[in-house]
Amino acid sequence: MVLLREGMCPGLDEDFVRRLRDAQVKTVEDLVSSDMEDLAQKCSASYKALIAIRRVLLAQHAAFPVSGADLYDELLSSTAILSTGNPDLDALLDSGVYTGEITELAGGPASGKTQVCLGVAAHVSQHLRQNVIYVDTTGGLSAGRLRQMLRTQTSSDDEQMEALQRITVHRAFDIFSLLDCLYRLGGDGGGGGGLRQASSHGGSVKALIVDSVSAVIAPLLGSRHDEGMYMKSQVAITLKAMAKDFNIAALVTNHVTRSVEGEVQPGLGVSWSHVPRTRVLLERLPDADIDRPTRRCATLIKSSRRPCLIRAELDLQWWSRSERDTSGKRKLDRADS
Repeated sequence: MVLLREGMCPGLDEDFVRRLRDAQVKTVEDLVSSDMEDLAQKCSASYKALIAIRRVLLAQHAAFPVSGADLYDELLSSTAILSTGNPDLDALLDSGVYTGEITELAGGPASGKTQVCLGVAAHVSQHLRQNVIYVDTTGGLSAGRLRQMLRTQTSSDDEQMEALQRITVHRAFDIFSLLDCLYRLGGDGGGGGGLRQASSHGGSVKALIVDSVSAVIAPLLGSRHDEGMYMKSQVAITLKAMAKDFNIAALVTNHVTRSVEGEVQPGLGVSWSHVPRTRVLLERLPDADIDRPTRRCATLIKSSRRPCLIRAELDLQWWSRSERDTSGKRKLDRADS
């Protein structure tokens, strides 16, 4: 379901959207399935204007057939792979995060999700010279931490500042703020579309990071379950559309829960599990000690390219080391079933 919003098409202004909502027409699906004559009377609107809006919305949102050959050609011409900056994580993800897709990092508190997001943002900005949109919903983003990571990649203050300027930060601490932010970035909120515009430093936006989606969705899945499910679907639809339409790599984080059998699994339920193309579970190592406090176990639990249940041992300090020991021990083995 797609919410009706001001500016989605010509003629759909704020007043028109309000009148449609008063008539219980809140989504594109509601409008296109309504009786136009009846709706025109309820909204005191022009029948011809409603027909025109309906025609435009059908053109924008209806599914049209396409051949497999066309899809494959589009894939070859548009897909790019962005290195995360961590060779172990890249190997687990089959070279990195892919544009046009959503990649999810799931983990409990202190599992390293934000650290990985910061590391990816720093690497894409500094080494790949691409712009990054970082949506912080928890207050976990630290500009000082980003600067520290960039210092290990370049000693030039100018290069560090240029890299920081390629990372645009948005803060959204509730689901409504997050959706508003995503709509504005996609160009639906009348702000010009942050993903369409190249930054003043050149390049294009290639990565969208949301840390975390569950922080703003999960609170609604309790007493306000129906509203929470609806909002969750809106976030999913918007993120998938942005990744595909703007050819960006979307990286999101999620919390974890325990199944009936006691196994750790990503949160937000079965319906959300279909949203990310790739899912990685981050966990502390069972034998972690004071000599290895930054080591984590990453398990590939969903992928369209690699066998699932592959594990890698990650060092969260990789993005912060000026001298990296590439001869260190790396594990990439199939997990025990």
